Amino acid sequence: MGLAGLVLGLALFIGSHGLTTKRELRADLIKKFGESAYKIVYSLVSLLAVVLIAWGFADYRATGWIDVWHPPAFMKHVTIGLMLPAAIMLVASYLRGKIYTALKHPMLASVKLWAVAHLLSNGDLGSIILFGGFLGWAVYDRISLKHRSDPGGPPIPVGGVTNDILAVVVGTVVYLALGFVFHPVVIGVRVFGA
Repeated sequence: MGLAGLVLGLALFIGSHGLTTKRELRADLIKKFGESAYKIVYSLVSLLAVVLIAWGFADYRATGWIDVWHPPAFMKHVTIGLMLPAAIMLVASYLRGKIYTALKHPMLASVKLWAVAHLLSNGDLGSIILFGGFLGWAVYDRISLKHRSDPGGPPIPVGGVTNDILAVVVGTVVYLALGFVFHPVVIGVRVFGA
């Protein structure tokens, strides 16, 4: 499976998420099949894409590692440092406050920062495809948001500074959980104390 599964998963993910930027096509599909059917198929394709990405990348790492370049060792520390604001931005996309207002789309900002951070410290082909693919999608999606003319649903209320404080606290917890638990257990790479 390896790189083929990773690339197929990324193509499905980027393709399905790219469909949301094509507002007329999306509206036509919803009109033809119904909103519930559209959402179910979209969710299933997205889930399949994530499974293929994870499976393909894990298989690639286990059986077909290809070095393209060797990042300097200090880049690992840069990546670790950049992941804290990426985690906070991710949480701020749900706990909407001043951070959300300043960034406009903190989820996409988080994905871009996560991808760039990992590209700095990973020089193998699979990582370049994985993180570069997500970076490309996030940049494209952000640009498309600037050009959309449809309202995109009712406005979501934005809170105040309390939400920002919560975003920083919860984001820090997420950052620590990813570093101490998820990354070493699921990815197999220690982040802290390595």
